[in-house]
Amino acid sequence: MQDMEQIYEQYFETVNKFLFCLTHDNDVSEELTQETFAIAVKEIKKFKGNCKVSVWLCQIAKYLWYKELKKKSRKNISIEEIEEVEETKTVEDIICDNDDKIRLFKDIQKLDEKTKEVVYLRITGNLGFNEIGEVLGKTPNWARVTFYRAKQKLKEVRKDEKRN
Repeated sequence: MQDMEQIYEQYFETVNKFLFCLTHDNDVSEELTQETFAIAVKEIKKFKGNCKVSVWLCQIAKYLWYKELKKKSRKNISIEEIEEVEETKTVEDIICDNDDKIRLFKDIQKLDEKTKEVVYLRITGNLGFNEIGEVLGKTPNWARVTFYRAKQKLKEVRKDEKRN
């Protein structure tokens, strides 16, 4: 087993990109990445080696993100967040953009768990298929095919919605 300093240097960027895909916030992703490695240091003896180190670290990171989401869901939206709305967009534009995003994310929720992860990593984190494969413990080709199939399923869902 590599020492934690080597693991940190080798996987910091992968874990940080993974978390950025989930959080869409550089500060939060960096903070959670640091927390991830702090937990990894404490729990390294429990790592059995039945998956890649990057997968293990990303699972810790995902756990921390879910924990962070629970904490945030208890708080109200701050005035600063409301004031951050871009002045160049009209209220109608913002509502339409949000409606499209909400609809897309609702459609993504209809996909199976692994496919959702691939889609999120690809569209929100801008990760390549090599990186997605590494994070999820699969091959780059698997990630590419899974993403392609997800796009096809999403197109079918949209067609079905238009018909109804």
